[in-house]
Amino acid sequence: MIICLYAGLAVTLAMAAAWAMQRITGNAGWVDVIWTFASGIALAGVVLAAPGVPWRHILLAALLLGWAARLGGHVAWRVVRSPEDTRYAMMRAAAGKRFQAQMLGLVAGQGPVTGLLAVSVYLAAAQPAPQLRYADIAGAALLLLALAGEAVADQQLNAWRAKPENHGGICEDGLWAFCRHPNYLFEALVWLAYPVIALVPGRPLSWLSFVAPVLMFLVLRFLTGVPPLEAAMLARRGHAYQAYQARTNAMWPRWPGANK
Repeated sequence: MIICLYAGLAVTLAMAAAWAMQRITGNAGWVDVIWTFASGIALAGVVLAAPGVPWRHILLAALLLGWAARLGGHVAWRVVRSPEDTRYAMMRAAAGKRFQAQMLGLVAGQGPVTGLLAVSVYLAAAQPAPQLRYADIAGAALLLLALAGEAVADQQLNAWRAKPENHGGICEDGLWAFCRHPNYLFEALVWLAYPVIALVPGRPLSWLSFVAPVLMFLVLRFLTGVPPLEAAMLARRGHAYQAYQARTNAMWPRWPGANK
């Protein structure tokens, strides 16, 4: 699995360029765009270099590139059209002159994250069964449904924000009524597709494929996703957002009003 290390190194180099780009443009959101596209390409390369059957390699590479195109395109459109992401704007204001050093530390960790994701992708690609299995169909379907769910959540939020009467409020339309970060939930579910495909009874190494969904959940829920975004929302929305937090889970869906 040395190819996973190469994938991490390739993305690390891409993130060095991303750090330079965000410094030149003054918009730190570009690091998310570049990480997504660089990771999609690097992980597709891991798939194509893995042992296994060609048709599964093609399927997985297509899914990875589709993920990168959907998410990277969405983030790039947001970066081009909108002010700097709230998380980065708040980080910039708090860090002052230390902001660029903090950004350098942040992007330095993103290559290794891709390297760990590559373990799950490699194990799915190296699945030894030559025939199409129910697990292959289930994994691909899960990934596509998760991508669709994330796209719907993003579209619902964009539609809500486009209405002037919602300015300064909190989106609770559609999927956003069930949890505070449905887009993050679906993003974590995307990576669960790889262990679904990779797991082989009697092959203990295949359990390492769970590293991707576990890692993405932890990163989104406790590191670069929910905490900085919610800190920004609390600073901007105050008690209204606290009330939203009290009645709505972060990433685990709950029927609206279930606690009432």
